Amino acid sequence: MRKTKRRYVAYYRVSTSKQGRSGLGLDAQCEAVTRYLNDDEFEIIAEFTEVESGRRKDRPQLEQALAIARLHRVPLVVAKVDRLTRSVSFLSRLLEAGVDVRFADLPAIEGPTGRFMLQQMAAVAELEAGLISSRTKAALAAAKARGKALGGNRGTELSDEARIAGRFVQSERAHDRARDLQPVIQELRRNGNATLSGTARALTQRNIPTARGGTTWSATQVARVLERLQLR
Repeated sequence: MRKTKRRYVAYYRVSTSKQGRSGLGLDAQCEAVTRYLNDDEFEIIAEFTEVESGRRKDRPQLEQALAIARLHRVPLVVAKVDRLTRSVSFLSRLLEAGVDVRFADLPAIEGPTGRFMLQQMAAVAELEAGLISSRTKAALAAAKARGKALGGNRGTELSDEARIAGRFVQSERAHDRARDLQPVIQELRRNGNATLSGTARALTQRNIPTARGGTTWSATQVARVLERLQLR
């Protein structure tokens, strides 16, 4: 049985147009990424190269790389942390992009543990913990004021506020997913996949996961995405 290859999106950055044309620095980054991935059982499905200063925060190539990584639900691989950014605030915002970011020079940073380590490096863990603590205390105080018993097993019933918040989060995630899918669907439509079933087959053939991580799209799922994008 053929083993499924691990899939990634790669992002490279060089500081000058001269480096971009000559490959100086870029070749080393490509080699570092390949060495990090370490074997033949991987596939880089897309590569993006940014040519600009690390101090700048507008990164069109990075935005595209993140969008493709989110779309296919695969990790984004960067050769070195400083190739991505030296800005703490920018790195912090990157953590909220919903993409698993891997660094070839810091192989331990991957998955939940790696994400935590990266937050520590970005000096935002303390702030995040403080905000969570404040929200938790406020929620507990509000619940106590309404006479809700605290502590012990309170069953699985959710408050109206919790239900509304949950629906809001799910809706926002669905809209974000639809926006990531929009350029792909528009491309498919231009290429003749105008029907819901045709678009569903094309998305399946491209190995783009469904909202729930499935591998096969249905016409109904495509219709829901189009409704969110108001493209129908």
